[in-house]
Amino acid sequence: MLEVKNLSVSYGGIKALKSISITVPDRQIVTLIGANGAGKSTTLRAISKLIKHDTGTIIYNGEDITNINARDTVKKGITMIPEGRHVFPDMTVMENLRLGAYLRNDKKQIREDIDYMFDLFPVLRERSSQLAGTLSGGEQQMLAVSRALMARPKMLMMDEPSLGLAPMLVKDIFAIIERVNKEDGLPILLIEQNANFALKVADYGYVLETGTIQLEGTGDQLLQNEKVKELYLGTGD
Repeated sequence: MLEVKNLSVSYGGIKALKSISITVPDRQIVTLIGANGAGKSTTLRAISKLIKHDTGTIIYNGEDITNINARDTVKKGITMIPEGRHVFPDMTVMENLRLGAYLRNDKKQIREDIDYMFDLFPVLRERSSQLAGTLSGGEQQMLAVSRALMARPKMLMMDEPSLGLAPMLVKDIFAIIERVNKEDGLPILLIEQNANFALKVADYGYVLETGTIQLEGTGDQLLQNEKVKELYLGTGD
């Protein structure tokens, strides 16, 4: 599905990513974990073409998309949910959802997908006419996820979906991530500070440290790795 090969990114004279390579297979959840400043968000922004890269190649479904722009990346089916729950605060929940489908013309299917979003997040149905800016933080995150799914992405990238959420809501968000992956076969590239939750849902994971990949393996393998336990799970010996 997605292959990132030898990707490097610089901010001024600082190397944020140093020739990293990752793969997101079809129908799988892949996570990037690491400390703040490790290069996780930079990776997603480079794949989305929101920032320029120095070197490297990005292959999507066998096609080299390294040099296309951000809009064309979205048209290819790659959708990103950025950190910080960027909803449109002065628009209603329903208007936000419809905006997520702005590239689509299948009106009947759009209506059905809105119903599916309300099935995933019942509280959004109750809030459908409410301005998004008046929702709680957790409800805004639900809306951000739903709006991204309304685009019918072929691959979803998520940047810190649990940031600032209460523990119970974190469980709900990760349950939805697993559900859309399993039911819809949607491949997901996930960045998450909560390494424990991320690795439990991930098929595969990478550990980033100061712009380089230090470890990789299945979610279960990384959960059992002593270094990961010590640095990211708080359970090391």
